[in-house]
Amino acid sequence: MGDRGEIFAVDILKSVLNNVASRARSLGLENIVTVWSNLEVFGATKILDGSLDYGLLTNVLFQNKDPRTIIREAVRMLKLEGQLLIIDWKEGRFPLGPLPQDKVSPQTVRDIVAEFYLSEIASFDAGPFHYGIIFKKIRS
Repeated sequence: MGDRGEIFAVDILKSVLNNVASRARSLGLENIVTVWSNLEVFGATKILDGSLDYGLLTNVLFQNKDPRTIIREAVRMLKLEGQLLIIDWKEGRFPLGPLPQDKVSPQTVRDIVAEFYLSEIASFDAGPFHYGIIFKKIRS
């Protein structure tokens, strides 16, 4: 990130953002910017188009009836060649996490991102209950 890099923490819950800001202050981190937004609304997030090197969507896709809207908003903010990491729940029934019918499969994620000119560069197990996929934006 260098001396001038910023990390944006985006959430719809102000309480979560307040916790992030408080934790950042307690750790002396001055480059974390909290952004209150609804990722389900295209263009609502007050981050410029094509301005992010990296985006991270963690455990959010299952919370939306149309995960495409969240991915579309994340891609909007990515620079060309920027990377998007998606971590979400593996399929199956586990002692914690969402119901199986609410989970978004890795293949569904791949099908969605194909619409937005992203290329998969890696996939991995992100623990016993999660998968991870990294995509690169190859066209605006």
